[in-house]
Amino acid sequence: MKKKIFSGALVALLVALSFPARAQQQKGPRIGFISTASLSALASRLDAFRQGLRDLGYVEGRNLAIEYRSAEGNIDRLSELAAELVRIKIDCIVTAGAAPTRAAKQATGLERDVSVAAFLARLRVPAKTKDFARMMVEGFDAADPRRASMRSIAEEWGGGELGASQPRPQGGYGALLEWLANAVVASGAQLRLGAVVTRLQWRAGAVNLGGSFLGERFTARAKRVIVTLPLGLLQKGPLVFPQKRAALAKLASGPVVRVAMRFHRPFWQKRAPGVAFFHNPAAPFPTFWTPLPLRAPLLTAWAGGPKAARLTGSGTRKLVDAALASVEAMFGQGARALLSAAYAHDWMHDPFARGGYSYVLVGGMGAREELAAPLADTVFFAGEATESEEPGTVAGAIRSGQRAAREALS
Repeated sequence: MKKKIFSGALVALLVALSFPARAQQQKGPRIGFISTASLSALASRLDAFRQGLRDLGYVEGRNLAIEYRSAEGNIDRLSELAAELVRIKIDCIVTAGAAPTRAAKQATGLERDVSVAAFLARLRVPAKTKDFARMMVEGFDAADPRRASMRSIAEEWGGGELGASQPRPQGGYGALLEWLANAVVASGAQLRLGAVVTRLQWRAGAVNLGGSFLGERFTARAKRVIVTLPLGLLQKGPLVFPQKRAALAKLASGPVVRVAMRFHRPFWQKRAPGVAFFHNPAAPFPTFWTPLPLRAPLLTAWAGGPKAARLTGSGTRKLVDAALASVEAMFGQGARALLSAAYAHDWMHDPFARGGYSYVLVGGMGAREELAAPLADTVFFAGEATESEEPGTVAGAIRSGQRAAREALS
């Protein structure tokens, strides 16, 4: 799942990309910011946003102006505030939350959707800014810029999680999954981990499914079923839902390859102490991260989108070799001799995933909601691809499961 830790920088980048050519002259651009909550409640997020803009060369009060508008908790004021920002001819509007986003859309209107690549091609911004945008779309969203919807990317990067912290469980997600499993068993339900479902037949109020478990065939019947298959499997079978073909055609499952490496010592700390992320856009694996704030000799290499597509199916040995080559391109020779162990995972080549996580294709806005819609109050759908607020994340996947459970039990 993608890591929602770049929010302030991502929104700042999106804003910089939105500046028209006239706004990049000496006078500088004007940004409108609108939120339901008070500005004081968003202080830390706004700080992250302004820092992201400074990193891109835009400093408030010097070559950038920001017009702040807050509804102070009164959602009915949002339309008025958004219209006011349009009247004073700001260059772009940044929103904090779903309701302000809807108000801004109504006030400004939206042009037809285009791909991220097409959007970048027509902008007069520095090449470095465009390269960083492509890298984030490919690595953060596991998307192909030539196919990904710019409207969807803009909505995701400009959503309500502006600058918000998204901590990870210490020791990994295993503890979370174990807690969920124990809760299921404690409720009296039967849990079959590792069961492979190969057949699902249904009509209103009746479901029959079959598959294998521990080498034995099994069947099951129920009045309702929740389908949590990854997008790649929904698109390629073996379970087929003709009613969802239109929604599935508007989404893509982005390729992701990760290599986790343990070294005899953390050689990168000498050069960059306290740095958690490293980027090298030219390398086969363009992104690395450490387990900071935990200190351990671990590096994770990550590739998404077109770069991952070029690596997928290569096999563990070649993937590890490519990861080490990427590390040495950044830190110099010697990493291979310090490698203690490595684990590689290729999600596109995984028969139970067929991709890392989803993204919306050009013209596909609304596809996630279409995919999430139940069928005849009998078949319900969950998974990150059905989540419109936080797609591609563990939090979003869990929230979609809670939503589907409420629908099935209502």
